[in-house]
Amino acid sequence: MTSRTTNQADVIPLRPSPTADPAPRDSSRDLPREPLWRDLVGEVLRRERQAQGRTLKDVSEASRISMAYLSEVERGRKEASSEVLAAAAQALGLSLADVLALAGERLVSLTAARTRSRSRSLGTAGGHRSVRTAGPVRPTGPMGGVLLAA
Repeated sequence: MTSRTTNQADVIPLRPSPTADPAPRDSSRDLPREPLWRDLVGEVLRRERQAQGRTLKDVSEASRISMAYLSEVERGRKEASSEVLAAAAQALGLSLADVLALAGERLVSLTAARTRSRSRSLGTAGGHRSVRTAGPVRPTGPMGGVLLAA
């Protein structure tokens, strides 16, 4: 027995292998997996870059982020810091808030789709909780919409 085999452990991958099904399923419910924030942000950056007809090299130079690292961020392989995301956003003519808002919108749409899938699989008496996906929260009560914190 080598030291390599003695140090092995059962590992549950966070991401499917490249040869796996492109839409991984949640094995407990046979639903699409919960999206990762890094995937959503990377998708937004790549979509915006391509919509502008710009190359990875161009945005890399403008943002002063290495091309390899920016590529990994776009593919959801790296969890970028807020500084890196702000630099990439600025290079694309966006604000960090723009990138995060676009990623948030995508998360809401994917979550809504996941909730619909779950509702169909569980039937109408499924016992799942509803997720509010649209509009701001407007508190009501005796203070006329003012929330007090202790």
